Amino acid sequence: MIRIAVCDDDERTREETLALLRDYRNVSLEAEGYSGGEALLEAGKTYDILLLDIDMDGMDGIETARRIREADREVKLIYVTNYSDYMMFAFAVHAFAYLLKPLGKKELYAQLDEVLRYSSPRPESDLEFVTREGVLRMQPSRILYFEYLDRWVLLHTTDGVWHLKRQIAEVAREMAPFGFAVPHKSFVVNLYAVRQIKGYEVSLTDGQHIPLSQKKSAAFRRAMNEYLAGEGGRAVWHF
Repeated sequence: MIRIAVCDDDERTREETLALLRDYRNVSLEAEGYSGGEALLEAGKTYDILLLDIDMDGMDGIETARRIREADREVKLIYVTNYSDYMMFAFAVHAFAYLLKPLGKKELYAQLDEVLRYSSPRPESDLEFVTREGVLRMQPSRILYFEYLDRWVLLHTTDGVWHLKRQIAEVAREMAPFGFAVPHKSFVVNLYAVRQIKGYEVSLTDGQHIPLSQKKSAAFRRAMNEYLAGEGGRAVWHF
């Protein structure tokens, strides 16, 4: 059973979307509707898929998704929007896809099919690092960034900081296949952890800020765009 929430402050759109979901036959699903982000959060329920309107009265879809992501990194977020320029929303959360209003049966069902293909991801392999504190085994998604400081490479993770006796350029080469890129000569950042790029600063999901050098800016932004558009970011673009 796949559990789906539809969050849209337009009642007609919400009911039309729920009707389309009831007619979807590729898998058994249960769908519920919410009139806004506040109502969805107050319900406190867990869903497999969330169809989320971006432009809502009260709490908008960006803030709603951000709060949901704090507790649930597995739910597949599908933004539903009137805007064709998705990049203005892409860094806020890791959305699975963006769909344009009005929703059509063909586009919605194709996206649900795509979600199901990702519903059983392969386990993430641990990486091994020899640190000053000892041998560390860590999943790539738990690594935030690497920082060169005082002749050490600091490994910043969701669980703490470790020290590596490595060259930062060497770390960048080895981590590139795992979705890491270089915003500055002293940093290697996990693109999965990027929340926003604004000017010459990269904001991460944990609230930290990383400098983005002018020299590295174009290449880093290009890497971010490619990541969002590919399997690593699980973003499916519809133009």
